[in-house]
Amino acid sequence: MSPSLSVPLLKRVPPGWWVGMAWYAGVLLTFLVRVQLPGEFEPSVRPGMLLYRWDGLLTQLLATALAAGGCLVMERRPLTGLALMLGAATTATFSLGVGEIPLAQFLGADVALYFITASRSRRTGLAALLMSLGVLVGFLAVRLLAGWRIGTSAELVVALTAVVAWLVGGSAYETRRHGEKLAARAADQAVIAERLRIAREMHDMVAHSVGIIALQAGAAARVVHTQPDAAREAMHAVETAGRETLSGLRRMLGALRQDVSAPEEPGREAVPLHPTEGLADIDRLARATTAAGVRVDVRWEGARRPLPPDIDLSAFRIIQESVTNVVRHAATGSCWVSVEYGREELAIEVADGGRGLGKVADGGFGLIGMRERVALLHGEFTAAPRPEGGFRVTARLPVPEEYAA
Repeated sequence: MSPSLSVPLLKRVPPGWWVGMAWYAGVLLTFLVRVQLPGEFEPSVRPGMLLYRWDGLLTQLLATALAAGGCLVMERRPLTGLALMLGAATTATFSLGVGEIPLAQFLGADVALYFITASRSRRTGLAALLMSLGVLVGFLAVRLLAGWRIGTSAELVVALTAVVAWLVGGSAYETRRHGEKLAARAADQAVIAERLRIAREMHDMVAHSVGIIALQAGAAARVVHTQPDAAREAMHAVETAGRETLSGLRRMLGALRQDVSAPEEPGREAVPLHPTEGLADIDRLARATTAAGVRVDVRWEGARRPLPPDIDLSAFRIIQESVTNVVRHAATGSCWVSVEYGREELAIEVADGGRGLGKVADGGFGLIGMRERVALLHGEFTAAPRPEGGFRVTARLPVPEEYAA
């Protein structure tokens, strides 16, 4: 059970809220610089004659309503939201008696431009920048054609803030894409590593089976004339071992035969040949984990019977990895394992009551490996938080007809 990743506090706030806060901060700054603050002989900026009149205040109220609408649609329709923010900035400027859109009125649009560039495609981000600069140029052009004064220098500063917001948003966008590529590459490497591990375990299993076949064939050859019944029994064991090995190889190699390649691992030591682990080792795993401080309760359902070596091994590995994750991440003192022998499938469940709430961590490569094992055997795999608390891993592995109950 991978631990849940908590979302940073700043990322929990929707973009529309940030844009709204920037807008209201700009409105507050607009009024603060137009009143005489303590220690000043006069206001930093003289208020326009319309600002404190009813029509000026109504204009500010209309601009605030446009900004609120832009904040509401920012996530669903970002360009529409930005257009409303730009309209609010333009409307709020009419009663200020200035020749340009001040920076305070453009703060909300700058923040919206950043979020659009950071979260949307490059084309959308560029369209947002051109829209912002177009409004600034259009505002100055209208005033110039009407014969009114314009503040070109101040507007260039505002345009520069828009370009900076676009550049910073583009940098955040590239950083996010790079992180996604790294995560995808790490997940691919985890799958490759798990397939290599499965291949090595298959190598061990085949080597073990071939060793048994060689011993049985040798024994049969020695007693074929003196003890024909024993020789017949030995050859029957050879046939059984050979069929089981070939069946496991067909299932596993058929699933592994994909365009997945991994570089050779230089200096890797040869894996010793030994019988592979299986469900018969679950009780030993439970005792060892319980001795380590996490009680493991194992429940067996259905009539226990021999299984193909690859399914037996994969089931053990899934349980082993799940229990290991409980010990490492769940912060609980117990978990339970259920193994059900069905007629045509083997069902596995590992659950705990720990802190596995929320979303599954993206970095859970153990879960990726388990999912890959189950997929190679054409089974079903789920890993998710439990509604009542904790985490649950389930797997269903189909059993070949010759091993069905």
